[in-house]
Amino acid sequence: MQEFKFMFATGIENSYPTIRLPNGERKRVDEMEKTGHYDHWETDFRLVNDLGIEYLRYGAPYHKTHLGPGHYDWTFADDTFNRLRELKITPIVDLCHFGIPDWLGNFQNEEFPRYFAEYAGAFAERFPYLRLYTPVNEIFIAAMFSAQYGWWNECLQSDSAFVNALKNLCKANVMAMHAILKVQPEAIFIQSETSEYFHPFSPDAAPLSRFLNQKRFLSLDLTYGYPLNVTMYEYLLENGMTRDEYHWFNSNQVKARCIMGNDYYVTNEHLVFPDGHTEAAGEIFGYYVITRQYYNRYKLPIMHTETNIKAPACSEWLFKQWANVQRLKHDGVPVIGFTWYSLLHQVDWDSALRKDLGQVNELGLYDLQRNIMPVGEAYKELIRQWKDVLREESYGLMVHHS
Repeated sequence: MQEFKFMFATGIENSYPTIRLPNGERKRVDEMEKTGHYDHWETDFRLVNDLGIEYLRYGAPYHKTHLGPGHYDWTFADDTFNRLRELKITPIVDLCHFGIPDWLGNFQNEEFPRYFAEYAGAFAERFPYLRLYTPVNEIFIAAMFSAQYGWWNECLQSDSAFVNALKNLCKANVMAMHAILKVQPEAIFIQSETSEYFHPFSPDAAPLSRFLNQKRFLSLDLTYGYPLNVTMYEYLLENGMTRDEYHWFNSNQVKARCIMGNDYYVTNEHLVFPDGHTEAAGEIFGYYVITRQYYNRYKLPIMHTETNIKAPACSEWLFKQWANVQRLKHDGVPVIGFTWYSLLHQVDWDSALRKDLGQVNELGLYDLQRNIMPVGEAYKELIRQWKDVLREESYGLMVHHS
């Protein structure tokens, strides 16, 4: 049993996928650059402290740090993670966030898992005191946007490309866990993953909705070694995964050291139509119902690892998400953390980063001039009110060595 206090968190957005511009050229989108974090990281860390937040979803930019096999530039990571330690802010280390270094190509690269595990192990050796990790952020979204929708990185649109990206991302995630545990046996892995649901618009859309509501679990099923049903097993094999590759996940999972991070946005629920297309459904079930489905499947401690909504509805959304977290806790689900994502306004997420327009999205606790937003004030007050109350509760996690 390991003791944790309730983790109030935020994050500093560090997406860096490669996109294809209208003229056909490729460009890397770097949210840390767009939001000015590289120039203002010391200020940004002070803002975290000012809110009373002790946990920060944060990572060094993978594409700038892992320069080649066994070759790293730790300059920025040293500066930032050492400062976080001085400020007593605990990082939840975000190692891979929607992109990889140019020399590795994209998520179709079968060598990606091996080299990423090398990086994860080297990072853990560099910072041996760190314990909380998200090796690969939102695997399902990374695979869907890169290989099913054709938006990022490999920009492919097929089931076979999706399955290959999913396999490589999940394998990289698991191999990174093993590499980190060799250095830090007390490491805990908080898998930040999107929580999705697909609603049939009509009876004719029900079969496809059932399929998609099974597909949404694939990234966690593979990561946690959860046994697939026949439909999903056949789907993976029909689209390129081998039987041995599937069984590798069952043999190598480290579920016993995991906390399931569930991300929820108003865009996470979808309407499914008979012709196969989907549209945003808005909030129908909400965080409570959907997260309960994920908890019933995996029986792991939960952390609400991402949420936000565009201003001016932010404060109302914050309290709605917090009410859902409280209801889950009261109903016996072990929820051990909550996150407003992110610290700062984001840039170009209104187009899912596909358009490089510099469009500021008012989603942060602070704006890009580092002025606090109303939702920042609301979150600060929420933390002040609840912090000591939740510290009196027991958050011992049954996390054992694998």
